[in-house]
Amino acid sequence: MHDIEPFWNWRHKYSAEEDERSPFFGEEHSEIYFTHAVYDHLIHPQWDSFGSSTLYMKLLFADYDDGFAIIELIGEWNDLLHNDIMLLKRDIVEHLMGQGIRKFLLIGENVLNFHASDDEYYAEWFDEVSEADGWIAMLNFRPHVVEDIQRAGLDQFFLLGGTLNEMRWRTYGPEELFNLVDELVLRRLGA
Repeated sequence: MHDIEPFWNWRHKYSAEEDERSPFFGEEHSEIYFTHAVYDHLIHPQWDSFGSSTLYMKLLFADYDDGFAIIELIGEWNDLLHNDIMLLKRDIVEHLMGQGIRKFLLIGENVLNFHASDDEYYAEWFDEVSEADGWIAMLNFRPHVVEDIQRAGLDQFFLLGGTLNEMRWRTYGPEELFNLVDELVLRRLGA
């Protein structure tokens, strides 16, 4: 896992570390020292910690005018033991929502496992973005992770599966990816 880097091809357009409105403003990353791990597997130092010991992220892009953020995740999403959704919701999502973000694209091809607990924070997040005509879309999560999310009944809070789970998102620019997903979401919601 140590050689899986967050997607870097949009760095010329956006860097969370240089964005004063980002929760990661001012963060510095080593290129040689590995300080984060998922269990006993070191991960690339470019991933950002938000308090979870098993799930890390990278805010790949935030557009405050259009109100969307693209977040890439890596590791194990474990609400049962670590309440990862609470940490993500309270420390990252609420900060971004305070800056006008209401549409979230979560990229999960590097999320290896998912362990559910209750749905309180998912429902809260969903309600808050819905009130602002927003949404939460999950892109390219592994099939067994999607099944675990569905089995826990959490899929009611996300747009996932189908085209969203087969998207070649790296071939698009961030605005183009957002427009494509937004169009899919609007079609699914029947708007």
